[in-house]
Amino acid sequence: MKKNPHIGSSLDDLFEEEGTLEEINLIATKRIIAWQISEAMNKRNLNKTAMAQMMGTSRSSLDRLLDPNNTSVTLDTLERAAKAVGKRVHVELVDIV
Repeated sequence: MKKNPHIGSSLDDLFEEEGTLEEINLIATKRIIAWQISEAMNKRNLNKTAMAQMMGTSRSSLDRLLDPNNTSVTLDTLERAAKAVGKRVHVELVDIV
């Protein structure tokens, strides 16, 4: 009987085998960040125009930040967004398991 090579493997193993793990992790991280900023804006009753003004940026730039699929966001933009909603950014490197 032929054994299934995928039994016991993880979803990360599959994505790594396909070469998409890094991209998927970036998108997942960006979705979390976009959601957190959006939630913080809601708690402070900030609309996009007010948030963009507090960040010193355009509304279209804020839209890119809040777009969960756009992973091209700078740390500077994240920091300004966090500050506008009374938060700070924490970034760390972790070991690959």
